[in-house]
This record gives sequence, C-alpha cells and structure tokens, in this order.
Amino acid sequence: MKRIIIFSLMLALCGISLSAQRPQRVPAFRGVIEKIQPNGDTLHIYLRGDEHYHYSMTLDGWQVMENKKGVICYAKLKKGVPTASGKRAKDADKRSRCEQRWLQKKGIMKMKKGEEE
Repeated sequence: MKRIIIFSLMLALCGISLSAQRPQRVPAFRGVIEKIQPNGDTLHIYLRGDEHYHYSMTLDGWQVMENKKGVICYAKLKKGVPTASGKRAKDADKRSRCEQRWLQKKGIMKMKKGEEE
C-alpha cells in the first residue's frame, strides 16, 4: 500500500512538472520602444506578435526589420517573404517624400486604417 501511494505521488509530481514546462502564449511588449540606429538617429517602434510569430513596426504601421549590419530597415516582400529592404527606417515626421512614395509602392503595412491598438 505504501508503494502505491509513493508511486502515485511521484507520478503526480512528474505530471505537474511537465505541464509547468509548456510555454504559454506571451504577447510582445505593448509600449513604444526607442531604438538607436548605427548612425545615431532614433526610431520609435512597436513590437507585435507572440513567441511563434512576431514583427516590429513603426508608429504609423510600416513593418521594419533589422538587417545583417544592425540597421533597422523597412520591410518589403521578396517572393512572398518579408525581407529587409536596405532603406533605413525613420519616424514618420522625418521621412522625405521619396521615402513615402517608396513605402506606398513596396513597403509592408501592418496596421490597417481604423485599427485600434
């Protein structure tokens, strides 16, 4: 009888420890993050997603990615996959008209108009 109780307790403890190790869905940090580009410029971004799928975006909704050199660039689609474009990302108030036109043609917009946070 004593063996059965000890075995049951050990089995219960193993079950509890295994269930505690499963990752839970954790949302990305919801606040604004200030990133500093290698050239010294600052960029304000949001993180979106969870542990399985996540991305960064500017405050006005354009997806950004860090390239191999550590520069945060606008994302563009290449064969259906988001990739870093090579165009350094800037806050909306610091973009030129040329950058705005480029974004309208090739950038990836994540936040739809009227979408709330």
